[in-house]
Amino acid sequence: MTRSISSFSPRPDRTGAGSISRKTLGYVLAGTAVLGLGGLGVSSLVAQVEGDRGIPPLANSADIQVDGITVDVTGKTGAEARLKGWKEAQKLAWKKLGGPDMPSESIDAMVSSVVIEKEQVGPHRYIATLGVIFDKAKSSQYVGGAGSVARSAPLLVIPVLYSGGVQQVFEVRGPWQRAWAEFQAAATPVDYVRPSGAGGESLILTAGQPGRRSRLWWRTILGQFDASDVLMPMARLERQWPGGPVKGTFTARYGPDNTYLGSFTLEAPSEQALPDMMDQAVERMDGLYREALARGELKPDSTLTGGNAPLERAFAQLREKLLPGGGVPEMPVAEPAVPQAPTIVTEEPAGAPVETVNVQFVTPDAAAVDAGLAAVRGVPGVEGAATVSLAIGGTSVMRVSMRGGSERLASALRAQGWQVSGSGATIRISR
Repeated sequence: MTRSISSFSPRPDRTGAGSISRKTLGYVLAGTAVLGLGGLGVSSLVAQVEGDRGIPPLANSADIQVDGITVDVTGKTGAEARLKGWKEAQKLAWKKLGGPDMPSESIDAMVSSVVIEKEQVGPHRYIATLGVIFDKAKSSQYVGGAGSVARSAPLLVIPVLYSGGVQQVFEVRGPWQRAWAEFQAAATPVDYVRPSGAGGESLILTAGQPGRRSRLWWRTILGQFDASDVLMPMARLERQWPGGPVKGTFTARYGPDNTYLGSFTLEAPSEQALPDMMDQAVERMDGLYREALARGELKPDSTLTGGNAPLERAFAQLREKLLPGGGVPEMPVAEPAVPQAPTIVTEEPAGAPVETVNVQFVTPDAAAVDAGLAAVRGVPGVEGAATVSLAIGGTSVMRVSMRGGSERLASALRAQGWQVSGSGATIRISR
């Protein structure tokens, strides 16, 4: 058997046939560099979101699923051995759930499907790893409990993997994210919100995201996924040698402050056993989060769900310290000498209509997002401001409810030192 090899050679032919002069080679390289620089701006942006990245999570099922059942049976034929193996898997799965002793026919009546994970069918033998799904309506009276279980608030899952000196989430299809995507979360009281990682999600949910502390940033992220808080299950893989044992250290973290909840270690004997280790790690990680939920530690952070309540309390405490008597006197009486008070009153005419203004602002990093939101929310007359389009490294857009319209908003931002362009329902601000 022969292999076809391309006739192109990266080196000039030393015999002289087909040789390339240095001058010609220089022209080729220079032209390639110019074309590469010209397309860099577009191709680099497209390359950040194209390709196979995320893995869509399995839809949660209300049924009861038991995975990892291993069977090794024999029969007169391969088909008979296979059917016998399925029946054996059903009994083993029922025993694993802690169900009472029942005839095989009764157990079979409660099985809705059998999931084939791995199987080998021979002339008289059947070896397989199977999963068994029991219908919850029929089996819940025996296993799983009939009472309702209190579930947690929706929690965004960011599975971070450290492997080979590189940290990743959705940049490539990794084994840790795959294990979370394939996890059947119907039986757990923790309400996991598992992104697929496709499209722009891979730009927002990165390995550096758990290190952020900005509440404004986290509110924006959680709002896009309808989540109340965040979970960061982290996995670190260490390989002894290529194809050899793989040691995994798994840590459960939670919340915008990256709070530590617990950790454990597992080891796979080879690279082929890595998926099984990851599946086992997800189940144990779910156990840590269940225990934290039972202890009351998975309550959503009030700074993420309470809106501006903490800020209002801080201002109230500040007024208590600055104003005499601890009360809230009328502004003209308490501070007659402050020139800003009359100006603020005149800038907010009574009965001014509330208009919606789209504000475009450059956001090279997360700090720019916070600065832009803080500046707009600090303008008198602003009743609400939230980002509707987030683009780190580009131009983001926030939607502002302003009493008095865009002209009053633009003049107030100019007074803060912002450069404002545009008019009407859309304006652009920059430093």
